[in-house]
Amino acid sequence: MSIHLMLVAAYLPDDVVTQSQKLALMKICDSADDETRLSKPGMKRVRAWVGVGEKRCTTIVTDLVAKGLIERVEVGMLGRRAVYRVFPLGVPAIPSTDDLDARFQAADAAPKNPRLARPGVARAAPSKPAMTHEDIDARADLDAMSLAAGEGVKEAGFPRGNPDDDQSRVPPGEPKGFPQGNPKGSPGGTPSFPSSTGVLPFPPTPAAGAAGEPRGCPKHSTPAASCRGCKTNPRSARAARDRDRAEAERQSQREFMDNWHADQARARQVAQDRPQDVEAARLLARQAHRAAREGPGDARSPKK
Repeated sequence: MSIHLMLVAAYLPDDVVTQSQKLALMKICDSADDETRLSKPGMKRVRAWVGVGEKRCTTIVTDLVAKGLIERVEVGMLGRRAVYRVFPLGVPAIPSTDDLDARFQAADAAPKNPRLARPGVARAAPSKPAMTHEDIDARADLDAMSLAAGEGVKEAGFPRGNPDDDQSRVPPGEPKGFPQGNPKGSPGGTPSFPSSTGVLPFPPTPAAGAAGEPRGCPKHSTPAASCRGCKTNPRSARAARDRDRAEAERQSQREFMDNWHADQARARQVAQDRPQDVEAARLLARQAHRAAREGPGDARSPKK
């Protein structure tokens, strides 16, 4: 245990480490040796100090390695803890009271959100901290009195009713740039689109004209563009043809395999019933092979 290294880690500023990284570093320093600065804290102990999961704890330790605050000496394995060296680039000094005062003054003077900071605007002084519950009750009563008098922050929500005359946000009268009333010749009612002039009750399929398919179902006396009910539209016809083609191909493959198995079965039956014929056929095959090898075209035959 190294109290000195743990105190050094505890006093690191916020712009160097986050809160989770500081807790992990303090645990690693707590298990370190004062002379060698080697530490074997164990992943479970670091997780218990930080209060995060295993993957998040590994990420935090990796961030500490990237910042140069620790370095891995030995990688942890199953049944063996990892070994770290704390502050490999040098142990920082513990800040004095004056250093802490300067750090906090700079932090208090800096804006909470730098993106919304406005130069030249003085920040309001912080309110006096409440000492007892009576201070909090008195502050709440003061806020209620301010709201009743129309001062301070109003209640959050949407405005109720129309604004007063002095608070009108829209100028009286109609805005300029818009036509006044209905245009000439307008019936003043809801506009409607003209009815379809097509012969078919429904539009044809999108790919009917491009693919050269008939516009409508030929199985009906009256042409119909969509026949999903009887499944005779062009899309269903193409799908049915594809299914029939695939089924015919599978049937031909099954017939071929059945015929092949039947031929093999007949050959095995012949070999069992007439073994002398099989032996005679094998003898003829050997003689033909020997004659082909000893023929004039064979390179190993003697020259005459």
